[in-house]
Order: sequence, then C-alpha cells, then structure tokens
Amino acid sequence: MRSGRTVNPRLAANLPFTEVDAPPAYCRQTGGPVAYLAVADAAGTVIGYVWANDGDDAAGWVVPPGLPPRAVNAGASWLRALRSGKARELAPAALLAELARGANDSKLSHVVPGSLTGAPSLAALQERAVGD
Repeated sequence: MRSGRTVNPRLAANLPFTEVDAPPAYCRQTGGPVAYLAVADAAGTVIGYVWANDGDDAAGWVVPPGLPPRAVNAGASWLRALRSGKARELAPAALLAELARGANDSKLSHVVPGSLTGAPSLAALQERAVGD
C-alpha cells in the first residue's frame, strides 16, 4: 500500500562504488594442519589461540566461547599482531615463532610458555577452544 508520498531523489539515486585496498591479511581458513600457541590473561586463564599454516598463508585467532569482556579486549592485541606480521610479509609460522618468544606479551595477556604445538586441522583447534 502506498502512502502517496514521493521518494526523495537523493535516496533513490545510484551510488558510485569505490573499491579501496584493505590492509594485508593472512587467509583465515585452511584445510591443513595448524601450529598454535595458547594465550592467557594476567590471571592465567586461556583467552585464545594464535594459529598458523604456511601452506595456505593462513593465520588467525580462535577464542573460547563465553569469555568476559576484559578477556575479549585482551585478545585485540593478538589480532593486531597478525595484521602487523602480514604487513611485514612474515610467513605465518615465522610470526608464530616470534610470538612464542614473547614478542606480543603485555600486562593484559601473554603466550603460555611451552604451548607451541599443533592440531590436525583448524576445526580440531576450534573444538579444543570450545572445550576450554
């Protein structure tokens, strides 16, 4: 049913689409095995996992469900580390090795010492995060 009002032409005009470059990023999916690090908050609670797979130039951040906001906020620096690694053209495994040495540790979160390990797939790591 029409109200009889006319549509403002500015609201009906076709808008130009301008494509812009996004910041460099690793692929967020992989079908292969992943290496990963556990990351904990200041209290020692695991707040996420940084993972990598060189074969697909993939890396990312997996978060256990149900974290409090402070833990989610502490994870932001790990997402920035992923963007920084890609911008510096580091292979995903090289970035993971750098992070394992404490390169991104802060007052809010840190790599759990000795946690560098692997999973047969990203899905397996995501299942582990759900179990935490």
